[in-house]
Amino acid sequence: MKLIVGLGNHGDKYKFTRHNAGFMSLDYIAIKHNFDFSFESKFKGEIAKTNIFDESVIFLKPHTYMNLSGESVIAVMNFFKIQKQDLLIIHDDIDMPVGKIRFRAKGSDGGQKGIRSIIQVLGGDNNFDRLKIGIGPQLNLSAEAYVLQNFSDEQLKELKNVLSRVEESLKVYLKDGINAAQSKFN
Repeated sequence: MKLIVGLGNHGDKYKFTRHNAGFMSLDYIAIKHNFDFSFESKFKGEIAKTNIFDESVIFLKPHTYMNLSGESVIAVMNFFKIQKQDLLIIHDDIDMPVGKIRFRAKGSDGGQKGIRSIIQVLGGDNNFDRLKIGIGPQLNLSAEAYVLQNFSDEQLKELKNVLSRVEESLKVYLKDGINAAQSKFN
């Protein structure tokens, strides 16, 4: 069983902000594969359990806000006894341009506070898979202000193509692993 987490902030106010690229990805996949999320308070987030691409998967959208995403992730991991090698986090990356995606097997938080929170709840262990979605380039704003702005109309058009590639990349990731996904999509 795999746990795929899309990072973002819940609520209509944040729905189309750059920081919600992870939520948008999971919403796109749910529509394409006809499943729904439901809020579970014990997991501090919305969850969906399904079979997709011949794999049993739990999808999670934490409702802890970005900075505390780890609380939701660890609750699901503990309840379903999911190991970190079965964890994939989908999140925004301000250092990559809109339209780019990139798999990464491990690494630092890169300034992404949701990833920082997950590393903290895993006891400092950063050895888990990520799928980064580019939201840059950053304008002349602080990172905090930039990520909480809505995508421009032009960027939203590009994002539709990105979300389709995210779905396609998950098929490769689930079937053949991160190395194959990196080779094909990075």
